[in-house]
Amino acid sequence: MAERYQNNIYHQSDGDSYGTYAEGDGGGHDGYGYQAEYPPHEEDAASDVTEGHDEEEQMYEGEYQGIPHPDELKAAQRAARAKSRAGAALSELQELSEQYEDIMEDCGHGKFQWTLFMVLGLALMADGVECFVVAFVLPSAEKDLCLSNAEKGMLGLIVFLSMMVGAFIWGGLADKVGRRCCLVVALAIDCVFVFLSSFAQSYGFFLFFRLLSGIGIGGTVPIVYSYFSEFLQMDKRGEHLSWLCMFWMIGGIYASFTAWGIIPRYGWGFSMGTEFQFHSWRLFVLVAALPAIASLVGLTFMPESPRFLLENAKHDEAWMILKRVHDTNWRAKGQPEKVFTVTHIKAPKTAEDELIEIQSATGTAVQRWAVRSLTLCKLVSTDSIVCVCVCLKFATLFMAIIWFCMAFSYYGLSVWFPDMIKHLQYEEYESRVKVFHKEKVENFHFNFSLENQVHKEGEYIHDKFIKIELKSVKFEDSLFEDCLFEDIKSTDTVFENCTIRNTVFTNTDLKEKFIDCKMENNTFEHDKHGCHLDTGEENDILIYLVSFLGSLAVLPGNIISALFMEKIGRVKIIGGSMLISAGCTFFLFLSFSQSAIIALQCLFCGVSVAAWNGIEVVTVELYPASKRATAFGVLNALCKLAAVLGSSIFASFVGITKAIPILLSFVALVCGGVVALKLPDTREKILQ
Repeated sequence: MAERYQNNIYHQSDGDSYGTYAEGDGGGHDGYGYQAEYPPHEEDAASDVTEGHDEEEQMYEGEYQGIPHPDELKAAQRAARAKSRAGAALSELQELSEQYEDIMEDCGHGKFQWTLFMVLGLALMADGVECFVVAFVLPSAEKDLCLSNAEKGMLGLIVFLSMMVGAFIWGGLADKVGRRCCLVVALAIDCVFVFLSSFAQSYGFFLFFRLLSGIGIGGTVPIVYSYFSEFLQMDKRGEHLSWLCMFWMIGGIYASFTAWGIIPRYGWGFSMGTEFQFHSWRLFVLVAALPAIASLVGLTFMPESPRFLLENAKHDEAWMILKRVHDTNWRAKGQPEKVFTVTHIKAPKTAEDELIEIQSATGTAVQRWAVRSLTLCKLVSTDSIVCVCVCLKFATLFMAIIWFCMAFSYYGLSVWFPDMIKHLQYEEYESRVKVFHKEKVENFHFNFSLENQVHKEGEYIHDKFIKIELKSVKFEDSLFEDCLFEDIKSTDTVFENCTIRNTVFTNTDLKEKFIDCKMENNTFEHDKHGCHLDTGEENDILIYLVSFLGSLAVLPGNIISALFMEKIGRVKIIGGSMLISAGCTFFLFLSFSQSAIIALQCLFCGVSVAAWNGIEVVTVELYPASKRATAFGVLNALCKLAAVLGSSIFASFVGITKAIPILLSFVALVCGGVVALKLPDTREKILQ
């Protein structure tokens, strides 16, 4: 046992520039270090779980086959790291990284990490849900809020723009204030403004609340990965960060299922007069926030990252958290007698607190808060610039290219696939349009709805249109005389170059549907003002089905990439997945039916998720703890910018040409895949 820990005993000489955690304990120790032996235990202190078992008498199963024991492998790795440290002059941060890795190995991987995994997974799930919410509610919200095409486009883009701002802000703050603290505040902001947006009755307020909600949820991705990685030992890091990525896919499945189960249920709502309407799509907005709420509750029981605390010279808190991790894991494994043997943690001395505090005698509380806020903003901006300094410029440049290319192609195609399906459906619908030319109808009672029809040069005399729906109907150069329109609902209906005489319109929404029409002696009574949600049964299931299948297709790719992240390596997984994804896009030239598009979308999502996993793992491993969340935030903000550009550009070619979106995605993926092969392999790299 003494041999196992001898490489981990750190001594502090008189000239050592490291800070220590504890004062002398009376036993000759002046700080925390690894004890050479576990402290002796009384016999009656043995755990009931291990009673009757003597570890020294148990034989390791693989000994006869010559397979080394895992503890022996770890001891050998530690010895190798200790030897390399002895032969090289390490900086303070490098030595802290080496010791922290040894501590995490002693703490093991168990109950604590899995609990944190679930809590942070729910936060990541909330981010995935946010990307789908607006797309699912738009078909209903556009009618309920009277949205124009421009307003719908802005609502779709505001999600990514706000998440871009949130990623940048919260990533930088997490390196200065703390991972857990920033994640709690970000999720709380998201929950509050999601709640307010569900009750917003105007487009302006709904847009504003979704903007603030996006800023909150935008901080989850950079914080979650930085936070979780600092509780993982080196040989577990790649695999378990990849498992964490699965929650984003679960978020897509959750959003699809809840949208399909809630939004079409138009009766699941209430109204208070004509000014306040709460339809089922608003209930879906609330339900979509449940993962964020659950994660927020779980975070109240989770500690801050000890690595962040050590970077900020908070040794007492860091030691207590590491002891909690150690004890939680070993108790869950039935070995509560294992003692946390760390008595000295080396950490670099920190400069004076950069968050300048105004003395109470010289300034008010508001002035002190203002100076601290301005100083914090300055530090965040400085860290963002440092990410592209000389020592990190190539890594950041390569990662920026990979993030941008992957996001541009992925999000662009994610919008293009469903839009193309809708376009194909619309073309099929238009091909079945019925055209009526020069029809003459007199004294007829229309008590059935009209759909997908064009009426040209018709004459309608003494006719009644009562309690019907006009859907995709167009009247051109027609005459309406002495007619009655009563209790009419219309969708995509227009009267163009028509002559309308002595006609009564009661409780209709047709007053604004007349284009270049000649109106003579007509009466409008009880007009329907504003927009009205269509509560009829519509076939909207396809939008949920496509999103569900795309999210579900991620599952096999996620599992494979997680299992092989350590064996194959991050670089090969990123480069290979991006190049294979580029090849998938070319299959779009071979077939262009709705079923083919859905199948190719599933294939593309299933392959590309491996690249996403690798990108996020490498981003965590490339940067030191003091810049990790900041760098992740900057790159994730760039990802959201690429998503805005990709979705806008790809959507603009729907119905025009399919060649340009396919070629753009192919070029972006090939460029990103080639650059990825230039990245360093971080599999055996200790987290800095």
